[in-house]
Amino acid sequence: MSPAQSPPGSVVIIAHPKIADSIETAKQIAAFFEERSIHSAVGFLYNADLRQRASNDEFDLMIAVGGDGTMLRAGHMAASNHLPVLGINQGHFGFLMEVRGNQWQEFLPRLLQGDYWLEKRMMLKVDYWRQEQHMGSWDVLNELAVSRGQTVRPIRLATHVDGRYLTTYVADALIVSTATGSTAYALAAGGPILPPELRNILLVPVAPHLSVDRAIVLAEGSDVSIYVQTDHEAVFSVDGQDSVELLHDDRVDVRAGDHPIHFVRFQDPGYFYRNLTPHMSKNPITNNNSR
Repeated sequence: MSPAQSPPGSVVIIAHPKIADSIETAKQIAAFFEERSIHSAVGFLYNADLRQRASNDEFDLMIAVGGDGTMLRAGHMAASNHLPVLGINQGHFGFLMEVRGNQWQEFLPRLLQGDYWLEKRMMLKVDYWRQEQHMGSWDVLNELAVSRGQTVRPIRLATHVDGRYLTTYVADALIVSTATGSTAYALAAGGPILPPELRNILLVPVAPHLSVDRAIVLAEGSDVSIYVQTDHEAVFSVDGQDSVELLHDDRVDVRAGDHPIHFVRFQDPGYFYRNLTPHMSKNPITNNNSR
C-alpha cells in the first residue's frame, strides 16, 4: 500500500461508447473537476487526440467509465504514460473497477484530499515474430491467448520458458496470463486465482488433448516463447482485442512488461479477498454493479 497521494491537477475521463449513460456520467465527472478548477478532458475509448495528449504528459490521472473492458483499454493507454487509473463501473461485472457508477460523488472528494492509494500491477509485453521479422508488439493487462481459428481442430504449441523447452501443448488454446488476468479467461479455463500484486506469469491450456492439462505458475521474471505448429488456421489475441492470424513456425514471445499499471484504490488492501466470493457468485447478465 502506498502512502497518501497528491490530488490530481489534471484528469482525462474515458467513456465506453456502447455503454448506456457512460458519456453522460463522464461529462458530469468533468464538470465536478472543472467546478474545482481542475483541468479535465472527456472522450471515448480509442480517441486519438486524447491518446496523444496523454502521451504528452498533459494529464496526471485517468478515469475509466464503463466496465472491465473499458478498464483494460484504458490500462493500455495509461501504463506507458505512467497515468494511474480509477475505474467507475457502469458495465456488467466490474471486477477491475473501484467505484460504482452511482457512487462517484461520494469518492471523488476523497481523491481530491489525497485519501487513496495506488495498487501496482504487472503487465505483459508480447512480441510477434515471423522467422526473423518482428511483426508487432502489444502491452497486455489480462492475457494473451494463442488459439485455433474457426476450424475445430487443436493446434500444437511448442512452449519454451527462459530458453528451455517446456512442452508441446495440443489444445484449443494456450492462455498466458498475469495475476490480474487470473480472474478472467484463465479462471474460466480452470486456472488458479492469483493475488493481483504477484508478478508471476500463468500458463493455462484450453481443452488440452494428450498433453499437459494443468495450469503452471511461472517464476517472477520468466520469459515465454510459443512456437506455432499448425497446418490450419491459428490466431492470437491480447486482452480480447481483434485476433491476429498466425502461420506455421510463427513465434510469440511473452515477458513482464516495461510499465506496470497503477489502479486508484479507496478500499483497504484486503479488498481483493473480501470481494472475491461476491464477484464469483454474481450473474453478469442481471447485475450491473461491481460492489
